[in-house]
Amino acid sequence: MDPIRPPVENYANPKTCFFHVLFKAGALAFYILSTLFFNSFVIIFVVTVLLAALDFWVVKNVSGRILVGLRWWNEINDLGESVWKFESLDQESLARMNKKDSWLFWWTLYLAAAAWIVLGIFSLIRFEPDYCLIVGVCLTLSIANIVGFTKCRKDESDPAFKDLVEAVTLGFD
Repeated sequence: MDPIRPPVENYANPKTCFFHVLFKAGALAFYILSTLFFNSFVIIFVVTVLLAALDFWVVKNVSGRILVGLRWWNEINDLGESVWKFESLDQESLARMNKKDSWLFWWTLYLAAAAWIVLGIFSLIRFEPDYCLIVGVCLTLSIANIVGFTKCRKDESDPAFKDLVEAVTLGFD
């Protein structure tokens, strides 16, 4: 080992990282490649949405907690109002989180949503409203996690970040 080069930081939770990426990639790959193998819209819809739902659950309940120390959920109170709940590790614990894990979590979260937007645009251009429905469901699940984790993040001390959170989550209160 070269004493001059610092050691490369590895993923602290490789299995969690694997599953964090697996269902996102699976849903996107199946959606893109499925028309080569299936003529049935129903099969494409069910499998793609199932993979996106599995991704939503894994991100919300497993990888968000392990990779970035954040957790969110939504409850309906006694008045019938939707109430967002957030949990986060303290700043000291968040500072100790693995940077590669955190990087993978945030980038894949945003890139998957961007990919669904691009696929939605392609569906609109090709005049395929059925496939816009699939993209809409998958994009909604991705955006729900983005909104939940972005609101949960404890970077409130940075005014620019606070403004970004308010702009992105406008209307999701």
